Amino acid sequence: MKLQIIILLSLCFFIACNSDKKENKSSNIKAELIFPSFDKDSAYAFVKKQVQFGPRIPNTESHSKCAAWFVEKFKSYGAEVIEQKFQAKAFDGKLLNGNNIIAQINPAAKRRIVLASHWDTRPWSDSDPEESMKKKPFDSADDGPSGVGVLIELARMLQKQNLKNIGVDIVLFDLEDYGIESKTNEDNTNTWALGSQYWSRNLHRPGYRAMYGILLDMVGGAYPGFYTEDYSVNFAKDLVEKVWNLAESEGYSAAFPKKSGGAVTDDHYYVNTIAKIPMIDIINRPTGNAFPHWHHTQKDNMNVIDPFTLQMIGKLLVKLIYKEDAGVI
Repeated sequence: MKLQIIILLSLCFFIACNSDKKENKSSNIKAELIFPSFDKDSAYAFVKKQVQFGPRIPNTESHSKCAAWFVEKFKSYGAEVIEQKFQAKAFDGKLLNGNNIIAQINPAAKRRIVLASHWDTRPWSDSDPEESMKKKPFDSADDGPSGVGVLIELARMLQKQNLKNIGVDIVLFDLEDYGIESKTNEDNTNTWALGSQYWSRNLHRPGYRAMYGILLDMVGGAYPGFYTEDYSVNFAKDLVEKVWNLAESEGYSAAFPKKSGGAVTDDHYYVNTIAKIPMIDIINRPTGNAFPHWHHTQKDNMNVIDPFTLQMIGKLLVKLIYKEDAGVI
């Protein structure tokens, strides 16, 4: 009987020790995982810099100068940069000169994530309530630059704490916003997102694949509502759940409600359907089913940009990237 008790106690001790080792190992992984800080003021400055070029309307000097600045900035942060120049015919017959800009971080890594935003400006503020303003260009600070600003700050930050196991491709899509507004004619859908359509058919590296992608669109406004987007859920439900659950764990539930905000034909739609890379859209729909009131109006300027919203999106992506690199998400 004493021998049985001794054996039983020894077995319990062995199990307890192994359990402690597993817990300690898990704790060590968490303890060793250090996240670099995301600078909201730096991201804000990158948004402002784009706006200072003037509206980045295709075939204009402002558009060309801004593209050159992107290339210089990404290279200064150690990224390998590809300019994917192309031409596309717009819905009005105009031939547009496009330039998708790809910044490759840790390009040797086989496991990759795509982070994207569009950088061009719609030529007209045709949703402006003032009739006299509808044909005029506008700053477009949120619609494009906010997402780009976050991604440039991420590139700056990633050079300071190198990734070990994954690579990141930052893709700035051009010619996203030169489409025709139509609520009834579905044939006009493909007039939007011309740059992502081109990239999806002509990936920047032969045989290129990525685990998944995340698109940022209008991520700079105060009190945002990043509702789940229907195409994202349809093509990449697991990724939507991963990102929204991470947002919840970071205390961002109010900004990331787990409710549908409807479907948006955005750049991610073509990455999913043409390139077959699962990509989700983080897009501001403050009321759940409508764009911000400044969308495609003269009010889309630096006054609507909130550095704390930029920081929230940036910190969320930082956590996702480095957790993915460590294999703990």
